[in-house]
Amino acid sequence: MYAILDIETTGGKYNEEGITEIAIYQHNGQEVTDQFISLVNPERPIQPFVEKLTGINSKMLRNAPRFFEVAKRIIEITENCLIVAHNTDFDYRILRTEFKRLGYNFERNSLCTVSLSQQLLPDMESYKLGKLVRSLGIPISDRHRAQGDALATVKLFELLLEKDSGKEILKSQIKALHTHQVPSKYLSIIEELPNATGVYYLHNTVGDVLYIGKSNNIQKRVRTHLTGTDRKSKKIQKKLHKVNFETTGSELIALLKEQHEIKKNQPQINKDGRYRLYPMGIRIDQETAYHQLILEQVRNSREYLVVFKNSRVAKHVLTQWIEDHQLCFKHSSLQDSEGACFAYKNDQCKGACLEEESTQSYNDRLHQLQDKNNYPHDHFLMIGSGRKDGEYSFIYIDNQCFKGYGFYELNHQIKNKEKILNRMIAMEDNSDCRTLILSHIKKNKFRKLIPLDIADINTH
Repeated sequence: MYAILDIETTGGKYNEEGITEIAIYQHNGQEVTDQFISLVNPERPIQPFVEKLTGINSKMLRNAPRFFEVAKRIIEITENCLIVAHNTDFDYRILRTEFKRLGYNFERNSLCTVSLSQQLLPDMESYKLGKLVRSLGIPISDRHRAQGDALATVKLFELLLEKDSGKEILKSQIKALHTHQVPSKYLSIIEELPNATGVYYLHNTVGDVLYIGKSNNIQKRVRTHLTGTDRKSKKIQKKLHKVNFETTGSELIALLKEQHEIKKNQPQINKDGRYRLYPMGIRIDQETAYHQLILEQVRNSREYLVVFKNSRVAKHVLTQWIEDHQLCFKHSSLQDSEGACFAYKNDQCKGACLEEESTQSYNDRLHQLQDKNNYPHDHFLMIGSGRKDGEYSFIYIDNQCFKGYGFYELNHQIKNKEKILNRMIAMEDNSDCRTLILSHIKKNKFRKLIPLDIADINTH
């Protein structure tokens, strides 16, 4: 759990400031679960420049509660939470100072969204809260007021969680809050999980990722791990300490995240998916006069029309392609013999095996097949469901290459390439991604496709 907060103060000498306003949003990594917002009577004067900046004056605070009157609520809402703020050193110091005046030692672990942004968003012009969130398309209102700045920090932190494919934020949370006791009952773990589409992460006691999975019902899937009797379930039950998750709304994004993060994190219990989901592929070899359709094990250095989970299905599809497009078995990896192919004898081949058909004609027909297995546009956004009402997801394809995914609420947040990249969580393109995306396009499992004009996407 996280306590995302912002504090406004009186200003003044170091460690002599008083709190004038505080806003805290308790967050479970997916959504806000509790909140506390209040003006505070600091019982000391406000510096004129601070009053001008925030709009908070002594008259507004005359009837506000004093800090000792809100201290218990602050302790409760931040208990078992990491403090998260934009420049945590300041906010956390102010809180500790106020509690110290009451004779209470307030201690929490903390995360700073400034340093996280510098790590996960390395190319931003500024890391000041206002400039940063505006460049990311995050709306911010009531600037320099606790509630407005805290809400903007919530949105920023949610984006940083998405960008953190290495799960360093989650690992630091688990290590910081580790109680050195493995849970004896799984019921409380299951109850905290959503009945929603997304990716889940099973951790051991030191925060290492044991297993990554995807499901359209995270709670139901994790329950099967914790009640199963198969070998994998028993391994999970023996080592499990904590379950984290990320809802995606979109099944496609969940699939893309799962394969990407399994490859990146190499979880102990994930055997399948560490290397490739689809190890067999069909490609066009252009080294010979008559271009060849080759079925082989996928190699990183080569591009494939389509990839498959096993060779049996791949061989069936390749055979069907050759027959449907009147191609030649001899110019494929399915037949290596002299003379006419057997399709020619059945009038299903136009004679490329005997050089009766020109190479130009044959290769043109072969590459028409290639076009059918390309994305429908060179540059486009594939719009899908979001994680909540009013939100949408997008998949970004640039020059027939998958770049990543993201979420947005307002159209202006993805109006050009700069906006798209700012909201996008980058992923490495591979044959697995291509097959997953093309499969969803062919099955019409999306809200809409938005073709992007190359001039528009290069506009900053």
